Amino acid sequence: MFFKDWQIRILHRLWNISPAGANSRSVWANVNKCLQGSISRTSVIIYLNHMVDEALLTYTETTGKGGHHRIYYMKYSETELKQHIADLIIKKLLREYPQETRNMIQRI
Repeated sequence: MFFKDWQIRILHRLWNISPAGANSRSVWANVNKCLQGSISRTSVIIYLNHMVDEALLTYTETTGKGGHHRIYYMKYSETELKQHIADLIIKKLLREYPQETRNMIQRI
């Protein structure tokens, strides 16, 4: 609902190797190996950085061939991420549509 197939694959890759992190190249290679078609490395980097901006991933910087590189880490377990997303959605709905949201929650 919120993520494309290749984005979910990125999250699963980072969960599977946790607590170790991964650089964008290894994440990109894994995504393209597992999915049909190809996702550009730029798209992977943009997504990883967006997830950092949304405070869902963290990173450390290392230096190596070619300069500085980020190593990305999951901030939440899979269960914690699902709970975090649900929390964000419910809070937003309560701010934007308080009565309708409360009515729907009571119906569930």
